[in-house]
Amino acid sequence: MRTKTLGAVAVTLAALLPLTACGSNTSRSDGATTSPGVGGANGTVGVILPETATSARWEGFDRPMLQQALTAQGFDADIENAQGDVQKFTTLADGMIAKGVKVLIIASVNSEVGTAVANKARKAGIPTIDYDRLNLGGSSDYYVSFDNVRVGQLQGQGLADALKDKPGAQVIEIQGAPTDNNATLFAQGQHKVLQPLYDSGALKLVHSQPIDGWDNQKGGQVFEQLLTGNGGRIDGVVAANDGLAGAIITVLKKNGLNGKVPVTGQDATVEGLKAVLRGDQYMTVFKPIKDEAEAAAKLAAALAKGDKATADGLATASSTDPKGNRTVKSVLLDPHSITRTEVKQVVDQGYVKAGELCTGDVAQVCTQLGIA
Repeated sequence: MRTKTLGAVAVTLAALLPLTACGSNTSRSDGATTSPGVGGANGTVGVILPETATSARWEGFDRPMLQQALTAQGFDADIENAQGDVQKFTTLADGMIAKGVKVLIIASVNSEVGTAVANKARKAGIPTIDYDRLNLGGSSDYYVSFDNVRVGQLQGQGLADALKDKPGAQVIEIQGAPTDNNATLFAQGQHKVLQPLYDSGALKLVHSQPIDGWDNQKGGQVFEQLLTGNGGRIDGVVAANDGLAGAIITVLKKNGLNGKVPVTGQDATVEGLKAVLRGDQYMTVFKPIKDEAEAAAKLAAALAKGDKATADGLATASSTDPKGNRTVKSVLLDPHSITRTEVKQVVDQGYVKAGELCTGDVAQVCTQLGIA
Protein backbone atom coordinates (compact mmCIF):
# COMPACT_ATOMS: atom_id res chain seq x y z
CA MET A 1 0.00 0.00 0.00
CA ARG A 2 1.32 3.42 -0.88
CA THR A 3 1.31 5.84 1.99
CA LYS A 4 -0.65 9.05 1.55
CA THR A 5 1.42 12.18 1.02
CA LEU A 6 0.71 14.57 3.81
CA GLY A 7 -1.20 17.71 2.95
CA ALA A 8 0.32 21.05 3.74
CA VAL A 9 -0.33 22.10 7.29
CA ALA A 10 0.49 25.71 8.00
CA VAL A 11 1.95 25.41 11.45
CA THR A 12 5.32 25.88 13.07
CA LEU A 13 6.14 25.09 16.62
CA ALA A 14 8.13 28.29 16.78
CA ALA A 15 4.89 30.21 16.50
CA LEU A 16 3.37 28.09 19.24
CA LEU A 17 6.19 28.23 21.74
CA PRO A 18 4.98 31.43 23.41
CA LEU A 19 1.85 29.52 24.29
CA THR A 20 3.73 26.75 26.00
CA ALA A 21 6.82 28.31 27.44
CA CYS A 22 6.30 31.98 28.11
CA GLY A 23 4.30 34.32 30.28
CA SER A 24 0.87 33.39 28.91
CA ASN A 25 1.00 30.20 30.96
CA THR A 26 1.74 29.61 34.62
CA SER A 27 3.20 26.51 36.22
CA ARG A 28 1.25 24.30 38.59
CA SER A 29 2.37 21.83 41.19
CA ASP A 30 1.22 18.90 39.02
CA GLY A 31 3.60 19.91 36.23
CA ALA A 32 0.90 21.10 33.85
CA THR A 33 0.15 24.71 33.04
CA THR A 34 -2.90 26.86 33.28
CA SER A 35 -4.15 28.83 30.29
CA PRO A 36 -5.60 32.14 31.40
CA GLY A 37 -7.91 34.04 29.10
CA VAL A 38 -6.63 36.70 26.78
CA GLY A 39 -9.69 38.94 26.60
CA GLY A 40 -11.79 37.00 24.11
CA ALA A 41 -14.84 38.93 22.99
CA ASN A 42 -16.99 35.82 22.66
CA GLY A 43 -16.63 34.54 26.22
CA THR A 44 -14.83 31.49 27.56
CA VAL A 45 -14.59 27.93 26.27
CA GLY A 46 -13.57 25.30 28.81
CA VAL A 47 -11.29 22.44 27.81
CA ILE A 48 -10.40 19.46 29.97
CA LEU A 49 -7.55 17.23 28.82
CA PRO A 50 -7.16 13.72 30.27
CA GLU A 51 -3.59 13.08 31.42
CA THR A 52 0.13 13.36 30.78
CA ALA A 53 1.46 10.00 31.97
CA THR A 54 1.04 7.89 28.83
CA SER A 55 1.27 10.45 26.02
CA ALA A 56 3.14 13.71 25.57
CA ARG A 57 0.63 14.94 23.00
CA TRP A 58 -1.89 16.50 25.38
CA GLU A 59 0.42 19.14 26.85
CA GLY A 60 2.92 19.32 23.99
CA PHE A 61 0.43 19.72 21.16
CA ASP A 62 -3.25 19.79 22.09
CA ARG A 63 -2.97 22.47 24.77
CA PRO A 64 -1.09 25.12 22.75
CA MET A 65 -2.95 24.37 19.55
CA LEU A 66 -6.36 24.53 21.21
CA GLN A 67 -5.30 27.75 22.93
CA GLN A 68 -4.31 29.26 19.59
CA ALA A 69 -7.40 28.00 17.74
CA LEU A 70 -9.87 29.19 20.38
CA THR A 71 -8.18 32.58 20.63
CA ALA A 72 -8.49 32.91 16.85
CA GLN A 73 -12.24 32.35 17.23
CA GLY A 74 -12.46 35.20 19.77
CA PHE A 75 -12.66 33.09 22.94
CA ASP A 76 -10.84 32.99 26.21
CA ALA A 77 -9.55 29.42 26.61
CA ASP A 78 -9.67 27.83 30.06
CA ILE A 79 -7.61 24.68 29.49
CA GLU A 80 -6.92 22.25 32.33
CA ASN A 81 -5.53 18.72 32.61
CA ALA A 82 -7.10 16.10 34.89
CA GLN A 83 -3.79 14.17 35.17
CA GLY A 84 -5.64 10.86 34.84
CA ASP A 85 -7.71 11.54 37.97
CA VAL A 86 -11.46 10.97 37.57
CA GLN A 87 -12.31 13.09 40.61
CA LYS A 88 -10.12 15.91 39.39
CA PHE A 89 -11.80 15.74 35.97
CA THR A 90 -15.18 16.11 37.67
CA THR A 91 -14.00 18.97 39.87
CA LEU A 92 -12.54 20.87 36.92
CA ALA A 93 -15.77 20.42 34.98
CA ASP A 94 -17.88 21.58 37.93
CA GLY A 95 -15.82 24.75 38.15
CA MET A 96 -16.14 25.50 34.45
CA ILE A 97 -19.88 24.84 34.47
CA ALA A 98 -20.30 27.10 37.53
CA LYS A 99 -18.30 29.80 35.76
CA GLY A 100 -20.69 29.60 32.82
CA VAL A 101 -18.37 28.67 29.97
CA LYS A 102 -19.99 29.00 26.55
CA VAL A 103 -18.93 25.51 25.44
CA LEU A 104 -17.15 22.63 27.17
CA ILE A 105 -14.65 20.54 25.20
CA ILE A 106 -13.81 17.26 26.94
CA ALA A 107 -11.14 14.65 26.28
CA SER A 108 -12.22 12.27 28.99
CA VAL A 109 -10.28 10.00 31.29
CA ASN A 110 -13.00 7.41 30.59
CA SER A 111 -16.52 7.31 29.17
CA GLU A 112 -18.20 7.18 32.56
CA VAL A 113 -16.81 10.49 33.83
CA GLY A 114 -17.16 12.06 30.38
CA THR A 115 -20.83 11.11 30.25
CA ALA A 116 -21.48 12.42 33.76
CA VAL A 117 -19.82 15.75 32.93
CA ALA A 118 -21.71 16.11 29.63
CA ASN A 119 -24.99 15.46 31.43
CA LYS A 120 -24.21 18.14 34.02
CA ALA A 121 -23.30 20.62 31.32
CA ARG A 122 -26.47 19.88 29.38
CA LYS A 123 -28.60 20.58 32.45
CA ALA A 124 -26.81 23.92 32.75
CA GLY A 125 -27.50 24.72 29.11
CA ILE A 126 -23.84 24.37 28.08
CA PRO A 127 -23.13 22.44 24.86
CA THR A 128 -20.32 19.88 24.99
CA ILE A 129 -17.95 18.51 22.38
CA ASP A 130 -16.30 15.12 22.83
CA TYR A 131 -12.68 15.74 21.82
CA ASP A 132 -10.53 12.91 20.45
CA ARG A 133 -12.42 10.27 22.51
CA LEU A 134 -16.11 9.52 22.10
CA ASN A 135 -17.88 9.03 25.43
CA LEU A 136 -19.96 5.88 25.06
CA GLY A 137 -23.43 6.31 26.49
CA GLY A 138 -22.85 10.07 26.59
CA SER A 139 -24.92 13.05 25.58
CA SER A 140 -22.54 15.30 23.64
CA ASP A 141 -24.11 16.23 20.33
CA TYR A 142 -20.77 16.54 18.52
CA TYR A 143 -17.47 14.69 18.37
CA VAL A 144 -14.13 15.82 16.91
CA SER A 145 -11.34 13.32 16.32
CA PHE A 146 -9.40 11.45 13.70
CA ASP A 147 -10.78 8.49 11.81
CA ASN A 148 -9.63 6.00 14.40
CA VAL A 149 -10.62 2.92 12.44
CA ARG A 150 -8.38 4.28 9.70
CA VAL A 151 -5.57 4.70 12.26
CA GLY A 152 -5.84 0.99 12.99
CA GLN A 153 -5.93 0.12 9.30
CA LEU A 154 -2.68 2.01 8.76
CA GLN A 155 -1.11 0.08 11.64
CA GLY A 156 -2.36 -3.24 10.33
CA GLN A 157 -1.22 -2.48 6.78
CA GLY A 158 2.16 -1.39 8.04
CA LEU A 159 2.70 -4.71 9.78
CA ALA A 160 1.34 -6.65 6.79
CA ASP A 161 3.77 -4.83 4.50
CA ALA A 162 6.69 -5.49 6.84
CA LEU A 163 5.90 -9.23 7.02
CA LYS A 164 4.79 -9.81 3.43
CA ASP A 165 7.85 -11.95 2.64
CA LYS A 166 7.54 -14.03 5.80
CA PRO A 167 4.60 -16.45 5.44
CA GLY A 168 3.28 -17.79 8.73
CA ALA A 169 4.91 -14.97 10.68
CA GLN A 170 3.88 -14.91 14.33
CA VAL A 171 2.29 -11.72 15.70
CA ILE A 172 1.55 -10.36 19.17
CA GLU A 173 -0.92 -7.49 19.58
CA ILE A 174 -0.54 -5.08 22.51
CA GLN A 175 -3.69 -2.95 22.44
CA GLY A 176 -4.76 0.18 24.32
CA ALA A 177 -7.06 0.53 27.30
CA PRO A 178 -10.32 -1.43 27.04
CA THR A 179 -12.17 1.53 28.59
CA ASP A 180 -11.04 3.83 25.74
CA ASN A 181 -13.35 3.61 22.73
CA ASN A 182 -10.48 4.74 20.51
CA ALA A 183 -8.54 1.61 21.44
CA THR A 184 -11.52 -0.47 20.33
CA LEU A 185 -11.63 1.39 17.01
CA PHE A 186 -7.88 1.00 16.48
CA ALA A 187 -8.25 -2.76 16.95
CA GLN A 188 -11.19 -2.85 14.54
CA GLY A 189 -9.12 -1.13 11.90
CA GLN A 190 -6.11 -3.37 12.45
CA HIS A 191 -8.23 -6.47 12.06
CA LYS A 192 -9.79 -5.26 8.82
CA VAL A 193 -6.32 -5.80 7.40
CA LEU A 194 -4.90 -8.54 9.60
CA GLN A 195 -7.85 -10.87 10.25
CA PRO A 196 -7.96 -12.19 6.67
CA LEU A 197 -4.23 -12.87 6.95
CA TYR A 198 -4.74 -14.70 10.25
CA ASP A 199 -7.60 -16.68 8.73
CA SER A 200 -5.56 -17.70 5.69
CA GLY A 201 -2.48 -18.64 7.70
CA ALA A 202 -0.35 -15.95 6.06
CA LEU A 203 0.14 -14.63 9.59
CA LYS A 204 -0.37 -16.32 12.94
CA LEU A 205 -1.81 -14.43 15.91
CA VAL A 206 -0.07 -15.56 19.09
CA HIS A 207 -2.09 -13.34 21.44
CA SER A 208 -3.88 -10.00 21.60
CA GLN A 209 -3.88 -8.18 24.95
CA PRO A 210 -5.41 -4.82 25.92
CA ILE A 211 -3.48 -2.80 28.50
CA ASP A 212 -5.40 -1.03 31.27
CA GLY A 213 -4.80 2.70 31.33
CA TRP A 214 -2.46 2.54 28.34
CA ASP A 215 0.21 1.79 30.97
CA ASN A 216 3.52 1.54 29.10
CA GLN A 217 5.32 -0.33 31.89
CA LYS A 218 2.50 -2.85 32.14
CA GLY A 219 2.48 -3.20 28.35
CA GLY A 220 6.17 -4.07 28.36
CA GLN A 221 5.69 -6.61 31.13
CA VAL A 222 2.77 -8.27 29.37
CA PHE A 223 4.69 -8.42 26.10
CA GLU A 224 7.71 -9.98 27.83
CA GLN A 225 5.50 -12.65 29.38
CA LEU A 226 3.91 -13.42 26.02
CA LEU A 227 7.29 -13.53 24.29
CA THR A 228 8.67 -15.91 26.91
CA GLY A 229 5.54 -18.05 26.67
CA ASN A 230 6.08 -18.29 22.92
CA GLY A 231 9.57 -19.65 23.33
CA GLY A 232 11.26 -16.29 22.82
CA ARG A 233 10.14 -16.11 19.21
CA ILE A 234 8.08 -13.40 17.57
CA ASP A 235 8.05 -11.96 14.06
CA GLY A 236 5.94 -8.82 14.39
CA VAL A 237 4.17 -6.72 17.02
CA VAL A 238 1.11 -4.51 16.80
CA ALA A 239 1.60 -1.76 19.38
CA ALA A 240 -1.33 0.63 19.68
CA ASN A 241 0.81 3.73 20.29
CA ASP A 242 4.41 4.90 20.48
CA GLY A 243 4.54 4.63 24.26
CA LEU A 244 3.65 0.94 24.21
CA ALA A 245 5.95 0.44 21.22
CA GLY A 246 8.85 1.89 23.21
CA ALA A 247 8.23 -0.50 26.09
CA ILE A 248 8.07 -3.42 23.67
CA ILE A 249 11.28 -2.37 21.93
CA THR A 250 13.04 -2.32 25.33
CA VAL A 251 12.10 -5.98 25.76
CA LEU A 252 13.15 -6.81 22.20
CA LYS A 253 16.55 -5.21 22.87
CA LYS A 254 17.04 -7.43 25.93
CA ASN A 255 16.49 -10.41 23.66
CA GLY A 256 18.58 -9.20 20.73
CA LEU A 257 15.50 -8.81 18.54
CA ASN A 258 15.21 -5.07 18.08
CA GLY A 259 15.45 -4.06 14.43
CA LYS A 260 14.58 -7.61 13.43
CA VAL A 261 10.94 -7.55 14.57
CA PRO A 262 8.72 -4.84 13.04
CA VAL A 263 6.67 -2.89 15.58
CA THR A 264 3.83 -0.46 14.85
CA GLY A 265 3.01 2.71 16.76
CA GLN A 266 0.97 5.89 16.79
CA ASP A 267 1.24 9.63 17.64
CA ALA A 268 4.54 10.40 15.87
CA THR A 269 6.22 11.30 19.16
CA VAL A 270 9.88 12.30 19.19
CA GLU A 271 10.87 8.96 20.74
CA GLY A 272 8.64 7.07 18.34
CA LEU A 273 10.14 8.85 15.33
CA LYS A 274 13.66 8.18 16.65
CA ALA A 275 12.78 4.50 16.92
CA VAL A 276 11.51 4.56 13.33
CA LEU A 277 14.75 6.21 12.16
CA ARG A 278 16.81 3.59 14.04
CA GLY A 279 14.80 0.77 12.47
CA ASP A 280 13.56 -0.48 15.84
CA GLN A 281 9.99 0.61 15.02
CA TYR A 282 8.58 0.03 11.56
CA MET A 283 6.00 2.81 11.49
CA THR A 284 3.97 5.30 13.46
CA VAL A 285 0.75 7.17 12.70
CA PHE A 286 0.86 10.95 12.42
CA LYS A 287 -2.29 12.86 13.36
CA PRO A 288 -2.06 16.61 12.59
CA ILE A 289 -3.43 17.82 15.92
CA LYS A 290 -3.60 21.42 14.72
CA ASP A 291 -6.39 20.34 12.36
CA GLU A 292 -8.23 18.69 15.25
CA ALA A 293 -7.87 21.73 17.48
CA GLU A 294 -9.05 24.11 14.77
CA ALA A 295 -12.06 21.91 13.96
CA ALA A 296 -13.05 21.84 17.64
CA ALA A 297 -12.67 25.62 17.92
CA LYS A 298 -14.80 26.29 14.83
CA LEU A 299 -17.46 23.92 16.11
CA ALA A 300 -17.38 25.61 19.52
CA ALA A 301 -17.85 29.00 17.86
CA ALA A 302 -20.98 27.77 16.08
CA LEU A 303 -22.40 26.17 19.22
CA ALA A 304 -21.72 29.26 21.32
CA LYS A 305 -23.93 31.21 18.90
CA GLY A 306 -26.61 28.52 18.83
CA ASP A 307 -25.92 28.10 15.12
CA LYS A 308 -26.82 24.45 14.63
CA ALA A 309 -26.81 24.71 10.85
CA THR A 310 -23.17 25.78 10.78
CA ALA A 311 -22.26 23.14 13.36
CA ASP A 312 -23.92 20.45 11.27
CA GLY A 313 -22.12 21.74 8.20
CA LEU A 314 -18.80 21.22 9.95
CA ALA A 315 -19.65 17.80 11.41
CA THR A 316 -20.45 15.98 8.18
CA ALA A 317 -19.29 12.54 9.37
CA SER A 318 -20.93 10.35 11.99
CA SER A 319 -19.85 7.98 14.74
CA THR A 320 -21.76 5.14 16.34
CA ASP A 321 -22.22 5.00 20.10
CA PRO A 322 -23.28 1.37 20.67
CA LYS A 323 -23.75 1.86 24.41
CA GLY A 324 -26.05 4.85 23.95
CA ASN A 325 -27.64 3.40 20.80
CA ARG A 326 -27.11 6.70 19.02
CA THR A 327 -25.31 8.29 16.12
CA VAL A 328 -23.10 11.29 16.92
CA LYS A 329 -22.40 14.04 14.40
CA SER A 330 -18.64 14.07 13.93
CA VAL A 331 -15.61 15.69 12.41
CA LEU A 332 -13.27 12.82 11.53
CA LEU A 333 -9.86 13.84 10.19
CA ASP A 334 -7.36 11.85 8.16
CA PRO A 335 -4.35 10.18 9.86
CA HIS A 336 -1.14 9.41 7.96
CA SER A 337 1.23 6.46 7.99
CA ILE A 338 4.85 7.38 8.71
CA THR A 339 7.67 4.99 7.88
CA ARG A 340 11.36 5.88 7.81
CA THR A 341 11.23 7.82 4.56
CA GLU A 342 8.22 9.91 5.65
CA VAL A 343 9.67 11.16 8.96
CA LYS A 344 10.93 14.28 7.20
CA GLN A 345 7.35 15.33 6.44
CA VAL A 346 6.48 15.52 10.14
CA VAL A 347 9.54 17.69 10.77
CA ASP A 348 8.92 19.90 7.75
CA GLN A 349 5.40 20.66 8.99
CA GLY A 350 6.74 21.85 12.34
CA TYR A 351 5.32 19.19 14.66
CA VAL A 352 8.78 18.02 15.68
CA LYS A 353 12.00 20.05 15.64
CA ALA A 354 14.96 18.60 13.78
CA GLY A 355 17.24 19.76 16.60
CA GLU A 356 15.22 17.72 19.07
CA LEU A 357 14.89 14.66 16.85
CA CYS A 358 18.25 14.42 15.12
CA THR A 359 20.52 13.76 18.08
CA GLY A 360 22.87 10.96 19.06
CA ASP A 361 22.66 7.78 17.05
CA VAL A 362 20.03 9.07 14.61
CA ALA A 363 21.88 12.25 13.57
CA GLN A 364 23.53 10.57 10.61
CA VAL A 365 20.25 9.02 9.50
CA CYS A 366 18.62 12.46 9.56
CA THR A 367 21.42 13.78 7.33
CA GLN A 368 20.92 10.93 4.88
CA LEU A 369 17.17 11.64 4.75
CA GLY A 370 17.61 15.40 4.38
CA ILE A 371 16.08 16.22 7.77
CA ALA A 372 17.48 19.54 8.97
